[in-house]
Amino acid sequence: MSIHNAKSAQLLVEEELRPFVEPQQGTFHYAHALQAIKAGQPISNVTQRLLSELTKTERLQLLDGDDAFWVGVRKIICDRYNRHPFVHGAIPRLGIPGIRFTDGPRGVVVGSSTAFPVAIARGATWDTSIERRIGDAIGREAKAQGANFFAGVCINLPRHPAWGRIQETYGEDPLLLGHFGVALTEGVQNHIMACVKHFALNSMENARFRVDVRVADNVLHEVYLPHFRRVIEGGAAAVMTAYNSVNGEWAGQSRMLLTEVLRDQWKFDGFTMSDFIFGLRDAPLSVKNGLDIEAPFMQQRHLHLAAALDSERLSWEDVSQACARILTKQLQFEIKTEPSKPEPSIVFCEEHRALAREAASRAIVVLRNEAVQGSPILPLDPRQVAKIGLFGRLANTANTGDRGSSQVFPPHVVTPYGGVKASNGDFDVILEDSGSIEKAENIAGQVDLAICVVGYDATDEGEYVVPSLQHDPSLLDILPPVESEEERETLDIMKGVSSNGVPDSAMEVGSGGDRKSLRLRPEDIELINGVSRRNSKTIVIIIAAGAVIMEEWKDKAQAILMAWYSGSEGGHALADVLFGRVDASGRLPFSIPKEESHLPYFDVNATEIEYDRWFGQSLLDKLGVEASFPLGFGLSYTNFCLSDLYVEATGSGSQSSVRDSFLVHIKVTNTGSRKGIYVAQIYGKVTRPDFPSRLLLGFSTTHLDVCQSKSLLIDASLRPLQQWVQGEFIVPDVPIDIEAASFAGDPNAIRSTLQL
Repeated sequence: MSIHNAKSAQLLVEEELRPFVEPQQGTFHYAHALQAIKAGQPISNVTQRLLSELTKTERLQLLDGDDAFWVGVRKIICDRYNRHPFVHGAIPRLGIPGIRFTDGPRGVVVGSSTAFPVAIARGATWDTSIERRIGDAIGREAKAQGANFFAGVCINLPRHPAWGRIQETYGEDPLLLGHFGVALTEGVQNHIMACVKHFALNSMENARFRVDVRVADNVLHEVYLPHFRRVIEGGAAAVMTAYNSVNGEWAGQSRMLLTEVLRDQWKFDGFTMSDFIFGLRDAPLSVKNGLDIEAPFMQQRHLHLAAALDSERLSWEDVSQACARILTKQLQFEIKTEPSKPEPSIVFCEEHRALAREAASRAIVVLRNEAVQGSPILPLDPRQVAKIGLFGRLANTANTGDRGSSQVFPPHVVTPYGGVKASNGDFDVILEDSGSIEKAENIAGQVDLAICVVGYDATDEGEYVVPSLQHDPSLLDILPPVESEEERETLDIMKGVSSNGVPDSAMEVGSGGDRKSLRLRPEDIELINGVSRRNSKTIVIIIAAGAVIMEEWKDKAQAILMAWYSGSEGGHALADVLFGRVDASGRLPFSIPKEESHLPYFDVNATEIEYDRWFGQSLLDKLGVEASFPLGFGLSYTNFCLSDLYVEATGSGSQSSVRDSFLVHIKVTNTGSRKGIYVAQIYGKVTRPDFPSRLLLGFSTTHLDVCQSKSLLIDASLRPLQQWVQGEFIVPDVPIDIEAASFAGDPNAIRSTLQL
């Protein structure tokens, strides 16, 4: 048995015995530390006293995972990822529980938990109150299953919609990312610690282990960091670093990111963690530069830190500083979340499934809703439909997103077919998902309504693992040496030489990655063309995460809905919107271009790439081209009117003399014949060289009955308009045109001017 295996086996034994370990007389135990803090002792003093009880070996054990590397990797490969929490730095002798990690953000990856819609779908609700409730549910399910740490607050900005993991983030706008990241963090941290990731500039999947992202300092601070700053200000306990390098420095050991920005500028007081396995390249340097934990196993630090300390390349002061940060947050959250005691029955409970359904229905974006016989085809009247045809390979597929680290394993998933079939209506539902266009056309000619379910699955987009090891053999240099036949077999599976035999796994060659095309598969387009030829009432449901270019077929459908990867209750949610039980209230959290040339440069095999400020809606505005569907766009089943816009130049930043916000007063009226949900969007326009002409500054979601009016007070941010000049933010003293709108570039927007 190797030393790695022996330590892992011992830890398993200690884990079994932990509930029975009593503090030794004269030892300052974790339980004593909690008592001391409750009695009013400063937490910094208590942390140092607890730290003084740790041996040098135990201090190093705080800085990485508790499982031996090859043992831990084999669990993932031969079973599944994160079935149980990954434990980092548990010290049973002193009762220190360690960081007990579950991934996200679709829900709790540990166990068999509720699968919520993917984060990009939740961003489409433009409703942070729903996200806060989802965070609370996730925190409960995680804690009930033994986790104390949720690493699912993913707020990377998707510069290009082909990014394979765009489903894990909230949209293309930094303001939207920051608001939703704070909401999820606040909800989760009612129960456990939350970790924001991936810091920073991680938005390419295939090249993530090798690409160096080059970015100007002003663009970095104005575009790619503001959302992280916002979530740090919102109290996130931890930060996970990215795999890529930034301006020549690996993010997992970047002094600029981890010390100068995170701690010196933003005053972050939590701890940092690497992304898994390939998150750093120099173990001693990573500690010195501010990375606290190497995740998730005993790897580079286990192999190299002791020698670095002996040679004085690393100091015990650096180690103790990292240990203190880790222990402090554990102690803080043990006390803060003490009232939270969820029972195991909370996992996949009826309340959480109802929340998943609500979120999925609120996320659906109606992009097109044409009139048929004088009225919009949606919402459907079940009394007017006798037969519905449901077509496409995804129509009855449990398709909740990719199969990588964010995959949640709920007990069951409601498919589109399952949801429509279960609707309260006296109609027949005919499923045709064989892929035969001839069969689909024949059925389409016999039904009252045709629904085509098209889009992507985990083979089209998502996390990308095995091919990276084939393309980047240098990654093998940071793995521990193999010492047994079993370890060699495990390495072969990681390299893609042999299969793990688990089809639902990102470890299989061919899973995920950046999208090769922004258009639908040819068979999906052929299906839409064939069905729409035979049925004049054709609805297209798109299952996807990012923008889908649809110019070649969008006019052939009477209705188009963006339904996302919608979680365990997605089929029910789809039926709720189709039949009008829920208003069509989703709004795009990104823009959809008409053609690929309207997007920034993207090379899936890049080793170096430059990120500037031009992407998404801002790039379309700069090019002077119309979006197919702009940022914030989405149709409702009712109509709204905005009036009485008034802007008030009040508010300032809590950590800066720079004014950060202002207030917007606006009146919204439902002028239609149905109750509905309106998303008020506030945009700012300035004239400034090499700067976007329009930026999102705020938003608010409100429910309105028929003919009801509400006055909204929106706290709008000035940060998107600030410029980073010589190490500080400034707001130029120029008038700012303010638009209250239904989407970016809304011709019916009402306007005012803000003079600071």
